[in-house]
Amino acid sequence: MNQSIKTREHWIPLEVLYVIGILAISFSSIFIRWSDANVSVIAMYRLYFTDLLLLPLAIRYYRELFRIPPKVWLLLFVSGLMLALHFLLWMGSLRLTTVASSTVILTLEPIMVVIGSFFLFKTRTNRYMIIGMAMAVIGSVAIGFGDFRLSGTALQGDMLSFFGTIAVAIHMLISKHIRSYMEALVYNFWVFFMAAGVLAIYNLVNQIPFTGYEARDWGVFWLLALVPTLFGHYLFNWLLKYMNAGAVSMAVLGEPVFSSLLAFWLLGEALTGMQLGAGTLILIGVWVFIQFGKDKEESLVPPDIMAPEGENADQQQEKLAPVSGKNH
Repeated sequence: MNQSIKTREHWIPLEVLYVIGILAISFSSIFIRWSDANVSVIAMYRLYFTDLLLLPLAIRYYRELFRIPPKVWLLLFVSGLMLALHFLLWMGSLRLTTVASSTVILTLEPIMVVIGSFFLFKTRTNRYMIIGMAMAVIGSVAIGFGDFRLSGTALQGDMLSFFGTIAVAIHMLISKHIRSYMEALVYNFWVFFMAAGVLAIYNLVNQIPFTGYEARDWGVFWLLALVPTLFGHYLFNWLLKYMNAGAVSMAVLGEPVFSSLLAFWLLGEALTGMQLGAGTLILIGVWVFIQFGKDKEESLVPPDIMAPEGENADQQQEKLAPVSGKNH
């Protein structure tokens, strides 16, 4: 962290923000089940509405929003494309299988991200981090084990979730790179905008209507923008500057726990004692991974998530050009 951040008077533990993010993304599958709209429309409006919420805050970054080198624009587009594919595939899986099965497959994400981080960023993992990840993955598999099926629509849903996991892992790795030199609000604003644009084109090509939805559906679109996107995806992308990509991606391992509980309470989906025990194992594994994987000097972060992260606009732009010119 830079000196200007270190001199802030108030601090928030990483764990607090991390848990908030996990709780927020856990509501995603529930909200999606509440809408009968096509998943591509849900995802599109989810992202467009998030940018509408961010727009007033983006005024302070009006220079950075458009002073971006061409190669960085390309990375932003690829990151947005991967996020759009993730939403399209994973949200589609929720229409074909249960919340438990769909979310449990997402537990492969941190493994993909950790491997990718090792080759791209030379990020190291220690034995405790591996133990914590193994505990969480085993627990996640146990949650969805009873619901995995090898035929019918459930298998198709599981495959959609798997490919959606690959897409979000690529998105996370690109995010880690760009967030090393770009403000969180600028990055999230453009990535959400580009992802929504990709989904809009998809809807146009497939002649999926943009209007004509019930008030309940529009309410779901706004809920998805506010809770899992703003307090989930935005927060995790912000944390990428203070945590390694593998640690941030571990948040997805907590999602099956809370999603399954919410599905039990709100959707009436079955929840067994084994799944509850597995949920406890997941939480312990995530805690072990974070405790032994984070940089002790970066265990606290400044509280104003929407504020500049220690550098003025000119300093940020000076960093953009040389970094974006590197080969990755």
